[in-house]
Amino acid sequence: MLTESKPEQYLKIRTTKLLINNEWIDSISGKTFKTINPATGEIICEIAEADVRDVDRAVKVARTAFESREWATMSSSNRGKLLYRLANLIEEHADELARLETLDNGKPLTDSLNIDLPLTIACYRYYAGWADKIQGKTLSTNSPFFSYTRHEPIGVIGQIIPWNFPLVMQAWKLAPALAAGNTVVLKPAEQTPLTALRVGELIVEAGFPPGVVNILPGYGPTAGAAIARHADIDKVAFTGSTEVGRLVMEAAAKSNLKRVTLEMGGKSPNIVFADADMDQAIEGAHSALFFNQGQCCAAGSRLFVEEKCYDEFVAKSVERAKQRIVGNPFDAKVEQGPVIDQMQLNKVVSYIESGISEGARLLCGGSQVGNNGFFIEPTVFADVQDYMKIAQEEIFGPVMSIIKFKDIDEVIQRANATIYGLAAGVWTKDISKAHAIINNVRAGTIWVNCYEIFDAAAPFGGFKQSGIGRELGEYGLQEYTEIKTVTIKL
Repeated sequence: MLTESKPEQYLKIRTTKLLINNEWIDSISGKTFKTINPATGEIICEIAEADVRDVDRAVKVARTAFESREWATMSSSNRGKLLYRLANLIEEHADELARLETLDNGKPLTDSLNIDLPLTIACYRYYAGWADKIQGKTLSTNSPFFSYTRHEPIGVIGQIIPWNFPLVMQAWKLAPALAAGNTVVLKPAEQTPLTALRVGELIVEAGFPPGVVNILPGYGPTAGAAIARHADIDKVAFTGSTEVGRLVMEAAAKSNLKRVTLEMGGKSPNIVFADADMDQAIEGAHSALFFNQGQCCAAGSRLFVEEKCYDEFVAKSVERAKQRIVGNPFDAKVEQGPVIDQMQLNKVVSYIESGISEGARLLCGGSQVGNNGFFIEPTVFADVQDYMKIAQEEIFGPVMSIIKFKDIDEVIQRANATIYGLAAGVWTKDISKAHAIINNVRAGTIWVNCYEIFDAAAPFGGFKQSGIGRELGEYGLQEYTEIKTVTIKL
């Protein structure tokens, strides 16, 4: 647990360059970009900016590494040992990495230390354990032949990760890809490159061969697009908005029909029945929306509350939101830091203005906090209608929309009335109601009497326009292998 916090200025930024072939180098163009502290708006440092030529250089070394004897013939147990070693190094540097994450992303240090780092370490260890257990099946065929399958690595993997959970998303992408024997070209979000680069140093220290992991900070329209369309990348894995996900899929199809997995946006229904433990549901719904400043793809951003308990729930939720402590994310008492940048702040404010203009009832919050950094008050709307913009589009900020419903059939229909299908929650003491939601709401994850509970063994991904494929668990590992069938005449 966090007991004290040193001023963030004591952090040392160790590297600001590209990692290609286990070497730290400048971009070919020599360009750099600024990474900003969202709590102050101040520049932290300048980072080397990768573009098309850097991606091409990284892909070439990743291809060479994939085909090299050192990686291609490395035993699966030794790949697992490398991942265990990396997990141990991350754990040894957990305090430093948590502070870097908070500095660059703005999330409270308590969250970085107690949520993001444990999830990151657990993910690497989970897939380290899988490395020597990737195996095919012996097949029973109706002929005098012996048939079996092999699960083989896909090849060179391009990975593009978002800014809301930089460390966790890096682990979700790298760990299964490496366990399966692939090589990687990874682009961290331009807003939050610092922890990705620090983990890159630990990857080299852990002993991964040159070219196996390459890390290229840069912008989406240049470096990200180059990864998506590169003809010598065999698969691209992307986490981000649905709009950008469509562009990634289109580029992948036009280049070489590379494999694609997409984990994208959500407008997740969080359903509270009147028979729920009300205090538990109120706190759970509060966390489901406001955690990480509301910047979660799975946030419970459409909060459906049964009319029998609606007024009580709204009143208590407003009081809880008013108590939420907003401020310096390095302060141990703070629950909510800034949103990521000025663009995101403007976007969230525009959604708040839209909610007001469309007739939703603003009960608390709605304004920027202070003049420094990108802070927004915890905001609660009641009497939200399904047609409103704040009920239809992903806000990605600390804005709660509370919607009234009458019965279970109605709420199932309304919960599914969206282009998204990433996650959902239900709060009830009635197991029959819980199963009705589980069986009928179209979402990749359903939480019952809890929300945003993640485990490395539990697959995560979306229905509909929330994505293609799965992260985590054995299902996530399968996304990084090709299946080969072998048939031998007896």
